[in-house]
This record gives sequence, C-alpha cells and structure tokens, in this order.
Amino acid sequence: MRAKTRCWLSQREIFTTRGTRQSQIARPSHGLWRISYEVILSPLQKMDVELQKLVESGKLTSKAAEQLEKLKPGAFCLHKSWGFGRVREWNLLLNQIVIDFASKKSHPMQVQYAAENLTPLPPEHFLARKATDLVSIKNLARENPAGLVRNILESLDGKATAQQINEWLVGDVFTETEWKRWWESTKKALKASGAFSIPAKKTEPIQIRGEGISHADELIAAFNKARQPKEQIAALEQIIKSYQQFKQPENQLQPIIVTIENMAARNQKMHPELAFELIMARDDLLGRIPSLHTTHIGSTLSKLILDEEKRLISILPKLPAAKEKRILEALPSALGPRWTERALHLMQGSHGRAVAQIPRILGETGQHPELRTMLERSIREHSATGEMLTWLCSEREHWNELVTPDLLGAILAALDREKHNAPGRASKLHRALVEDRQLLGDIFKNADIALARDAMRRLQLSPLFDELTKRSLLARVVKVYPELESMITGVEAQEKAAQLIVSWSSLEKRKGEYEELVKVKIPENSKEIALARSYGDLSENFEFKAAKQMQSVLMRRKAELDQMLHNARGTSFENPDASRVSIGTIVTVRDVTTNKEETYTILGAWDGDPDRHIISYQTAIGQALLGHEIGETISLNTEHGAAQFTIVSIQPAPPDQTAPAPGLPSESPVETAMAE
Repeated sequence: MRAKTRCWLSQREIFTTRGTRQSQIARPSHGLWRISYEVILSPLQKMDVELQKLVESGKLTSKAAEQLEKLKPGAFCLHKSWGFGRVREWNLLLNQIVIDFASKKSHPMQVQYAAENLTPLPPEHFLARKATDLVSIKNLARENPAGLVRNILESLDGKATAQQINEWLVGDVFTETEWKRWWESTKKALKASGAFSIPAKKTEPIQIRGEGISHADELIAAFNKARQPKEQIAALEQIIKSYQQFKQPENQLQPIIVTIENMAARNQKMHPELAFELIMARDDLLGRIPSLHTTHIGSTLSKLILDEEKRLISILPKLPAAKEKRILEALPSALGPRWTERALHLMQGSHGRAVAQIPRILGETGQHPELRTMLERSIREHSATGEMLTWLCSEREHWNELVTPDLLGAILAALDREKHNAPGRASKLHRALVEDRQLLGDIFKNADIALARDAMRRLQLSPLFDELTKRSLLARVVKVYPELESMITGVEAQEKAAQLIVSWSSLEKRKGEYEELVKVKIPENSKEIALARSYGDLSENFEFKAAKQMQSVLMRRKAELDQMLHNARGTSFENPDASRVSIGTIVTVRDVTTNKEETYTILGAWDGDPDRHIISYQTAIGQALLGHEIGETISLNTEHGAAQFTIVSIQPAPPDQTAPAPGLPSESPVETAMAE
C-alpha cells in the first residue's frame, strides 16, 4: 500500500524523514523545502491485524506471516505428503488454520508449520482450475490438448513426465482407458506444434521449448552433445524418426553423416558391434533423405560383414534383435555363394535368437535341403548344440523326419556337455525336455519298441535328472508303449543293468547324507510344522506353509536316496581289466586331427570330478569308451562338436582306500560288476 502526499519540510526534517522515497525537491525563497514523496508501508504495516499481533508477540516470524498472507481462506495450496488442498478457515486465537485435503477434510495446522510446509497456488495453477471449474478443463482437453498440457507444465515449473501428467488427469478428467487414447493423439499434437520438447524415454520430462528453438535444432544439439557411441546412436535414431522436421537437411544433417562414419571407423577394431549399429543407422538416414551422401567410399554394411566375418559369432549377441536380424538378412548379398556355409556355422555356435532367425533366412533363399543335411549330421554325431536342439524341439512340426529316437540321444549328449561346462545350472534345453510333455511322445510315436526300451534304460542310468523327473520322463514313453510299464513299476526293477557301481567313499557320503536327513533334518522340520500349527489359522499361516513345503522337499530327497542306496554296489576299483576300457581304469586318447591328448579316469556313478578329469561311467564319454581296446578309434563329443579319438593307453586307477561299512553290499572285483 502506498500513500502519496505533499508538504513543506525544513532541510533538517527532510534528512530525518523515514519511510519516504524522494521524487522531487525544490528550494523556495522562504527557506523551506517543498517535497513530493510516497510513504512506503513496511510488510508488517500491510499485514492482517491478527497476524501482526502474532508476530509482535513472538509466536510467528515475519517471514511466516508473509507466507500466511497468501494462504487466506479460499486459497489453494500443496503439501508434500497430503497433496492438493484448500484453506477452509483461520482460527488465529488457537494459532491454527484449517485445510481441506482430498484425504484429510478440515485438517488443522499450527500457523508456523503451515507457513513452512504449504505452497500457495495461484488461481491459474492447473490444480486450482480443475478444482474450481472441472467442466472447462474437460472442454480444454477435448478442444485444445496442447493448451491443457502447457498449463500442466507451467504449473510444474515448465516440465513434467507422462506419468505426472497421468496422475493429474486420470480419475477426474479421464478414465485410464480414455487417457491412453487421448495421450497417444496428444503426443502427436505436441510434436506437430513444435512448442514442446518430447524426450525419447518415457521416464524423462516433457518441456516447454524455449522461444526460437525448433525441434530439429534440439535433435541436432542432442547429437552434438553426445560423446559416447551409444548416446550418438540413440540421438541419431530420434533424428531418423523426425527427419521431416529438417527443412535444410544437406546443411543440418550432412555433418552428422561425417561424424557417424568417422566414429564407426574408430570403433571397428575394438567395438565392432558399435560400428555395425552406426553404419545401419547411417543407412537408415540416407534412405530417408536421398540428398545426403556418404563421405567414406566403401563404408557399407556388406563391406563391414566381410571384414568382420570371422568375428560375427561373437558380435551378433551384443546387438539388439532387430539389428542382428538385418545383418543375418544381409549375409547372402555380402558373402555370395559361401553365405550358406557361414550361416550354418553361425547356427551351430550362436545363441538362441540367431538360431531361430537363420533357418528362416535359409528357407526364404531356397537353402532348406542344406539346413536339413546339417541338422541330420549334427543329430547323428551328437554335435548339435543345446540352442539348436531347443529350437528344433519347438519347431518340430516342420521337421517330422528329424523327430526320432536319435534326437533324444543328441539331447542327452548336449545336456551332458552343458552339465560339464556349467554344473548346477538348468539350461533351456533341460527345461524344454522336462516341461514339454508331448516331446517324448512325438519322438517315439513311430519308433521300434526296442529303441524305446534302450532309451528308457539310458534315462534310468542318466545322472542328469532326479528320480522324480526320471519317472515322469519314463512315463511319457510308456504312454506310447504301455507294454514297457514294467520298467518303471518294479517288475524289471531288479534288472542288474539298473544297478549302480559306486566307490566306497561316495557310498559313505550318500549314506551320511541319508542319516543326517532321517535323524536331523526331518525331525527338526516336524518340530517346525508343529510350532507353526500352534499359531492357528492355517490358511493365512506363512510359517506353516513354508514348513510343509520344506517337508515335501526333504521327503522327496529321502525317497531319492532310498532308491539310490538300494541300487548301489560299492567297490574299491581293485584289479580292473586293463586290457580294455572298464570301470576303474585311466584312459588316454589322442585327437586324430590335432594329435592333442586327453586323459580320463573312469570311476563309479557318483565319482565325477571334471576338474581332475574323473568321469562317471554313466556319462556320454564314459559310455563311448567302455569296452574298447588300445588302438581303437572312437567318436567323442566335445564342446566343438564330434571328433575322432584313438585310444593310446589304458592303466588301472588307484584303488579307493575307503573301507566298506559293515553290511553294505559289495561287488569286487570290478569285472564281476561289469559282467552283470
């Protein structure tokens, strides 16, 4: 509040006057000064009388009082916890003001706290407008969506994420379904207006663009600001999406083409995957704006594929799926007649994504017979990778001629390799075999019963599955051949072929595990169940459910150990037959191609130790070696596929020094066990 006045003052009075702003001074002849001035009232003089009293009494600071002046009854405000509200009334005698929040009606606050924690909102704030005139907000959303978004952004200091805008509109203005429809069309309107900066990521805020800054200028600035190739690629993809915004593309975008090509050349040696992404993005931009041109002659995707042909197998997994697909589709034009060979090689060594893409491309280019031949050979030789077999199982309806018992043999060989390379981790192939309940039925539906019986025996001996999983797999074969049911119901359970040859030391470990399970873990679990049951209300009793689940695990393990110990036959591996490969021998084999030698110690079913080259006789390698003599050449599966090995020497392994426990069944010497 300002009060204007005019009066006559002496010179002394002029210089002692307080609270005035001098505007004009004239010196008259009678010695007095005439002055026009305005009286400036202090904040305290302008303040509500009741607030002044609180300040003067020390109950309220001057700063808080000034804030409360903006929070008079009817004013809108925000609280960091309770959100939007409206001041209902003041009760300064009680040192309170009352606020209506959405979740807290008539909520009282101490005046000092309110001044410090409430943010006053002007009438043009979006939330204030929505609270006072919701109808006009809905009309604005329908008629001028960009204007509505501008009001929200201005109410949030010029920027807001899509999620923040959603929170202010859904419920009052839109339903969730209406919002999704409205927002998709509104984003297009915001981009078309050129007045808003729309980020690539949903989590980044939309902003009101500064005066004189175009969307095209923003995109170029974002690219120039990027320092890392990944950031440049992301910025370039936004330029490609909005290429129509550039009115002078030769001047605006040609320098970017130069930068991309230089960056691709610099990264090719150390980070070839980035070079591929940069070149493909450049090609996309050149395809949309023909007036742009490359500055690096010969810098093409085909040339890059040729340069990096040997490294493609390691480059492809590092690329996004869509870009990996583009490279695979470019193989025929880049490599010419030998592209089929390279594609098949990639399929045998690539991850699942490429393994699924390559057959499609081979089929589209008429290379289906070559693919079938490769698959047949890799299944026959047990060299097919887990990724290939997983893909083949999922696509088996198109490859009926390959879905035979040989496929199961290849699957078990691949699972054995995977267990050796990554023990304790279930692979996609393992899950495919166990979870696809139709797979084994499809494999054996046209097979000879003798092949099915052999496969069931191999499954029974396999260390790849627990007993419950084995029974489930065997039951699927029996579903095709009911006459083989006796193999899992116990009629043939006494077949000596099903007995396990184990070392005394491993048998003692299994026996110790069984005793701890029966005498310690199961009794402790029973106590936990009883204690959890005492808590009552079993339907909501988490402790009871957890204890019962653990009981199932323990009892399943007990059943497994029961069966394993029942079938086990202990031995010390003394006096093995070293004239041929048998259990308890050390075998040295030589790769026919590379002359590299490998040594394997073949011991009992539970004696595997890959780090020391000790293998169980049940493994694929052990089964392939057993019974062969020095000088014979056999085929073994390696991580690089099938290879031919010659047996160089056979020696007895050191005997197991662990003494058999009283009462444990024994089979010694080992020849007796092998004869059975």
